[in-house]
Amino acid sequence: MYLVTGATGLIGRPLVRALLAEGVRVRAVTRDVSNADIPSGVEPVHPNDVAAALSGVDGVFVHPRATLGSIHGLLDAAVEEGVPKVVVMSAINVDDEPDHQPSRFNGDRNTEAERAVVSCGLPWVAVRPGSFAANTLGMWRGQMAFGDTIRGPYGAFAEAVIHERDVAEVIASALLDDALLGRTLAVTGPEALTPEEMVAALSAAIDRPLAFEEMPPEMAAEGMIRSGLDERFVGALLSRYERETGRQPAVTTEVETVLGRPARAFADWAADHVKDWS
Repeated sequence: MYLVTGATGLIGRPLVRALLAEGVRVRAVTRDVSNADIPSGVEPVHPNDVAAALSGVDGVFVHPRATLGSIHGLLDAAVEEGVPKVVVMSAINVDDEPDHQPSRFNGDRNTEAERAVVSCGLPWVAVRPGSFAANTLGMWRGQMAFGDTIRGPYGAFAEAVIHERDVAEVIASALLDDALLGRTLAVTGPEALTPEEMVAALSAAIDRPLAFEEMPPEMAAEGMIRSGLDERFVGALLSRYERETGRQPAVTTEVETVLGRPARAFADWAADHVKDWS
C-alpha cells in the first residue's frame, strides 16, 4: 500500500496510474474524495485523515505543494507509524539561492520540503525534476487564441523540459525499488530545446502552422504581469532566462538509468496533449 499526496494533480494522476500498473494498492490524498479523476480501486483519503491512513503503508510520496504547511505533521506521523520509506519531489534548482528559484515567488517551498524529508529519520529518495513541458500550456495557449505566432523573450535560451509521466514513473520506481534509497535523482528531458524548436515540435503535433518570434524582455514581463502573474515571479523567471542563456543546459540521463528507456521527448509530450491545445 502506498500513500500519494497531491494525487489528483499533474504528477499525482500519472503516479497513481503507474503504481496501479505495478499491481500495488494506493491511497490517494485529495480534498475532494469523490473526485472522478481517482481510478477505481484507489482508496481516497482527505488531508485531515492522512495520519490514520498511514497504517500499513509501505511508502509515502510527498508533493511539496500539496503538503505545504502540513509536511512536518505528516512526517512525524510517518515516523511514529514506522513507514518504510518516503519519496519527495522537489526541483532541479533546490540548491540554488532562493532568489534564483522563480517558483518560490508562487509559494513553492521545494528546498524546505526536501530537507524535511531527508532529515526526518526515515529512508528517503529525492526526485528533482527540471522544468515541466506542461508549463508551455500556460505560456502559449492564450497567445494561440489570437494567431499562429508565439512570442517570448530570450529566444536563445534552451532547456530540457520533462514529460510529467516520466517524473511520475521515476517516483513510482523510487517507491518500489529499495536500491534507490538515499539517492537524489535529477531528472530532465532527453535534449535541450529553444522556444523556436519547441514551437516547431508543437506545430507538427497539432498540425497548425505555428512560428516563434522573440520579443524584448521588458515587453514580455509587462504582458505576463498584465495576465495575472506575480511581478516577483516574472522578474525571477526572466532573470533566470538571461542568466542561463548561452550556458550549457542541464540534461541528465537519470530517467533512462531508473526506467531502462530514454526520457520522452518534447514532441512526445506535445503528441500526448493535442487536445489540451484546442
